[in-house]
Amino acid sequence: MACPDFQTLTLPALQVAATGDAMTVAALRPLIAKRLGLDEADLAERIPSGRQTRFNNRVNWACTYLSQAGLLEKVSRGTYRITARGRELVARPPERIDTVFMSRYPEFRAWVAKSNQEEAVVVDAPAVDGAVGEAPGTPEEHIEAGYTALRRNVETELITRILASSPAFFENLVVELLVTMGYGGSRADAGQALGRSGDGGLDGIIKEDKLGLDAIYIQAKRYAPENKVSRPAVQAFAGSLEGVRARKGVFITTSAFSSEAHDYVARIEKKIILIDGPRLAELLFDHGVGVRTKDTYEVKELDEEYFLDD
Repeated sequence: MACPDFQTLTLPALQVAATGDAMTVAALRPLIAKRLGLDEADLAERIPSGRQTRFNNRVNWACTYLSQAGLLEKVSRGTYRITARGRELVARPPERIDTVFMSRYPEFRAWVAKSNQEEAVVVDAPAVDGAVGEAPGTPEEHIEAGYTALRRNVETELITRILASSPAFFENLVVELLVTMGYGGSRADAGQALGRSGDGGLDGIIKEDKLGLDAIYIQAKRYAPENKVSRPAVQAFAGSLEGVRARKGVFITTSAFSSEAHDYVARIEKKIILIDGPRLAELLFDHGVGVRTKDTYEVKELDEEYFLDD
């Protein structure tokens, strides 16, 4: 038999995960293969890039999707543990756990929605390993859907790691991001301008450009996702701009802002930018802070001009 698609692997992966405590993906793979009766030929097939076997790639994606649905939890790099929700499902298993089934869970729907391409991620994700004909869409759409899913997964992990890190690490990360974006002059200048506060946050003044022609007041709060920043906190931040002679401010949080907070900054004269957890993760990703390049792919097309007659 050919290697099953990743949605066919999700139920066996969950069932195998239920047989122990935390398990690495490497430990899950042979148990899943044995449960499905896959032979060496099935397991040896490689994705087009040749960097990974198709089976390994699809087990990785099965675990990623299960974790986004709250059926597995990621305890460390490449290691998962089944959740209480997952054990309940294994006790009364459905015929198949696919993206349609997982859409019943709000965490999974929220993860899909972040891509702003919900249909592309849900429908095309099975083909992210490069296999042709497994899902509708052009090869370019498959590549883009795969990139989007990979990116959103990394962004989710970024916020998780920030919340698990120390306040000092959070301070350094904010400084690093702002300098990489072109603010604060040198890193030393930015580090001196920003100081720790006592409530798990960070605030200070930073140069808007390297010459220091204008100043921006920064406040950052390392809050859990459920702890939204409310209007009073943003209003207090706006008031503090007066004391530091700043007309512009950036409020950064790892969680989110209430709708009242967004309405408030839209109506005041001062320019205040609100950066929530998803936006913070996007900026970190875009500016290469806390992430590194794993693989690079070039997509080429025919050079029509090359073949034109003189």
